[in-house]
Amino acid sequence: MPDIPLGVLDLVPISSGSTAADALRNSIDLAQQTERFGYARYWFAEHHLNPGVAGTSPAVVLALTASATSTIRLGSGAVQLGHRTALSTVEEFGLIDALHPGRFDLGLGRSGGRPPGQPTAAPATVTPVVDGRAPNGLVIPPRFSFERLLGSPRIALQRKLLLLPGAESQDYAEQIDDVLGLLAGTYRSPEGVEAHAVPGEGADVEVWILGSSGGRSAEVAGARGLRFAANYHVSPATVLEAVDGYRAFFQPSDFLDKPYVSVSADVVVAEDEEKAHELATGYAAWVRSIRTAEGAIEYPTPEQARAFEWSEEDRELVRDRVDTRFVGSPGRVADRLVQLQEAPGADELLITTITRDHADRVRSYELLAQEWSRR
Repeated sequence: MPDIPLGVLDLVPISSGSTAADALRNSIDLAQQTERFGYARYWFAEHHLNPGVAGTSPAVVLALTASATSTIRLGSGAVQLGHRTALSTVEEFGLIDALHPGRFDLGLGRSGGRPPGQPTAAPATVTPVVDGRAPNGLVIPPRFSFERLLGSPRIALQRKLLLLPGAESQDYAEQIDDVLGLLAGTYRSPEGVEAHAVPGEGADVEVWILGSSGGRSAEVAGARGLRFAANYHVSPATVLEAVDGYRAFFQPSDFLDKPYVSVSADVVVAEDEEKAHELATGYAAWVRSIRTAEGAIEYPTPEQARAFEWSEEDRELVRDRVDTRFVGSPGRVADRLVQLQEAPGADELLITTITRDHADRVRSYELLAQEWSRR
């Protein structure tokens, strides 16, 4: 499968007993290591008010990482446009592209300060799901409801802190058009006034849209002929819907003549099954902290995770994520990643791995890269 590139998605996780500075140093080291292992991309996510996640500003971390690497593509997965303007986003990426031209992916997402609204009606899913599986056997769990999470007071507080008083998020499609116009140097206000972002205009960045359903994000990406990243690791129930929707909306553009899709997966690889599952022990408790809107906790040790008392409600809260995480030996995990790639026909896979110890995380990416190159 070497013709299917592997990339990295990094949340800059803070492990139990460590600090945000440790997490940042570990992430930069991991970028250097995965560049050496042959990974194609290294993306940083954006999250806020999470005690166990230090990735609050993709552009800042990307600038630091660009200076420590040389060939791997770097990007955001994703900049949360709900609390940003098109101009600030283009200027940030224009700055880093000015010093490291041609290496950046500008991944854009809707979340971040924007309240939930009515989704765009998505085309019907083309790929059938029977008894919780795609035709090739990929697990497609029941749909998880984010209603409780989105209604949390903590989410409301995040919106309050991210937005200026009285500010409202711009319509997502309009904001994407503004980003594209500013990058291309074609931006005009409704009154016909030109705006030119310096730096930013003409920046050699690759624009991606990230989405978890076949709705608004898939429509925006497809209609504008942009690259699309579907999130199996966040919302495994809707990955096929998201990709099918994107393809249904797709129109050829100056960027692409046909759809181009990346799909993400949570992965832990070790030399054998037993060790891999031991390394993955803390994952369920970590996901639970996110799903309850507490904010991601510091990633626990296996001992700390085993001490956690689980209710049935807790187990249901994380079941879809735990059931769709790929954990095991290199061969077993690679087999499941092939299945993930084939089900939606992905052009790339984006791997996100979190373990308590940094060395185990690096080793997981190394073992996977070695196995992938042999396929």
